[in-house]
Order: sequence, then C-alpha cells, then structure tokens
Amino acid sequence: MSLPVDVTSPPGTALQAGLHHLAVETADLDNCVAWYTEFFGGTAAWSIDTFSDLTRDRLPGITRLTEVVAAGTRFHVFTRSASYTRPHPDTFQFQHVCLTAATAEELRRWRDHWQRLYASGRYVFACPEPPTEIVVDSDGVSSFYAYDVNGLEYEFTHIPAEAEGR
Repeated sequence: MSLPVDVTSPPGTALQAGLHHLAVETADLDNCVAWYTEFFGGTAAWSIDTFSDLTRDRLPGITRLTEVVAAGTRFHVFTRSASYTRPHPDTFQFQHVCLTAATAEELRRWRDHWQRLYASGRYVFACPEPPTEIVVDSDGVSSFYAYDVNGLEYEFTHIPAEAEGR
C-alpha cells in the first residue's frame, strides 16, 4: 500500500530559479558567435577549450565554448568534434525560446534588425527563412518568430500591461 505524497512546498519556501544562460550548439563557432554578438548587441566575454569530466559526459565531443553576453542574457555557444554523432532530428528538444521586448516599437526594431543582418550576407544561415510577420492576438500581445544561424527558433514578443499575467 502506498501513501499519498504531498509534493507542494510549505508556505514561504517555494523554490525559485533564474535563467543563467542558454546553451547553443553550433557547427561553426566563429559564425555563430559573430551573429549572436551583432544581432543581440553583445560581447564575447570568454572562451574555453578545457572541460570538466561532468561537462564532457553531458556534452560528448565538446571542443570549444564561448560565452556571449547580450540583451541581459548569457549565451553559451559551443561546438563539438567532427566525430560526435548528433541525435536524430526527431529527438525531443526545446521548440523555441521566447524573449520579451519592452514595447511594440522595440519588437518591430528586433525584426528589422534580423532582416538587415540577414541581407548583409555576412552570416551563413542553416535555415535561410525570413522572420514571420508580427502578429497581434486578441489580448494585444504581439510576436514574431525567427531562426538564428543554426536554425534554432526564437520568438520575440511584446505583452502590453493590460495582458500581463496571462
């Protein structure tokens, strides 16, 4: 016989976590770091090529990692050796990451910025698809989707004050 288990936290002891970084795997570290630096207006803070046993176990074949600090976020951009076999594309992974814009105008500027960088021809895109149009839902929330140089999908959104908390 099993007893019911209460998995809720006692009042005032709820666990909290903040986002430290997003890890982005790439086949072309220099292209990816340059794009993240320019698109998000950041800087390459540091790079490493020596890793702990835990990191090598979790990310087999990792060869280099650069932290790009931009737009209030850390991106850990890394590459693996050519001998690393990637999982099948149907393997579960994050579908997209959503970043917020403070205003609807800033949202439009993010989309325009993506288009300018793409049109510059300075970057190689795994998924050479333009960003979606900006759509506005019935609550006034506006958003668009775009791919980074690796084909990872980002959503950019603006949530007006009257729609907060949804």
